[in-house]
Amino acid sequence: MLETKDILETINMIDNENLDVRTITMGISLLDCIDDDIDKACTKVYDKICRSAKDLVKTGEDIQREYGIPIINKRISVTPIAMVAAPCQSKKVVKFAHALDKAAKELGVNFIGGYSALVQKGFASGDYALIESIPEALATTDFVCSSVNIGSTKAGINMDAVKMMGKTVVQTAQATADRDCIGAAKLVVFCNAPEDNPFMAGAFHGVTEADAIINVGVSGPGVVKNALEKVRGENIAEIADMVKKTAFKITRMGQLVAKEASKRLCVPFGIVDLSLAPTPADAKLDKIYVVMVVGGVAVAWCESFDKAVAVCDALTLGAKASGFAATYDVVEVKKWTA
Repeated sequence: MLETKDILETINMIDNENLDVRTITMGISLLDCIDDDIDKACTKVYDKICRSAKDLVKTGEDIQREYGIPIINKRISVTPIAMVAAPCQSKKVVKFAHALDKAAKELGVNFIGGYSALVQKGFASGDYALIESIPEALATTDFVCSSVNIGSTKAGINMDAVKMMGKTVVQTAQATADRDCIGAAKLVVFCNAPEDNPFMAGAFHGVTEADAIINVGVSGPGVVKNALEKVRGENIAEIADMVKKTAFKITRMGQLVAKEASKRLCVPFGIVDLSLAPTPADAKLDKIYVVMVVGGVAVAWCESFDKAVAVCDALTLGAKASGFAATYDVVEVKKWTA
């Protein structure tokens, strides 16, 4: 039974502590879209995504309006495309990226993840072609996110994949250098990736999951910060208890949104992700400071020059200690929108 103080507390979290639902993400299985003809497979992929998620954006907007809870992003994750592309025996895997991007634009979602390969124990048919296509795929699409899992505690690290992904990250950044290297920002290299990961940019729909599923991510760093301010100077037991109570309150809101979205979309409820990852504020930064490898590849960005210099110095020292010849520099970039 909700009490008045609980309702007022939640309102305060939303209004003053920047609590929001970072994302509603629909996971969609594409295993039934597999075809040895790549064009037919891409058509099946596009059709299934549009059919399954046709009401995702509208549902998110309706819940936000009815409950007054900010829902920032609506996203989709799909079965790792390397699996779907394997029977095609084609090197034109980038066609799948274009099909995903087309579906994302049609539906109005913010991101679509799953242009992925899981190669921690070795390469299967389709993995090589997908990894080689990542730079082109992320340079020629707007909403597609990509990921590759290259190692696990159980299987060890696939060093051939490490070599490939090192080159791929650089090539992806270079391919989108005219757009602040945004391609590299949409590429994740994993170790120990979970069997299902609904959160960007490394999202993919696990093969053991249902045909479709709804997951919700909640962003509450402001709430946690304010809670910790109340127990400043207390012992660790008091602090831990405050974090647990706060996490419960935040998760409860996420669960409400997830269950409501699940009911309206007739799709099973998956998980609520409670994260300290912040949602970008509406305010704009006049400028940011980008740390770059001399030669043009961005590796980090900071809101202040001093922080950027510190990152630059640390990377330079690390490179020298490892025997690499890489050097770093700080570049000021203006008119950045957070």
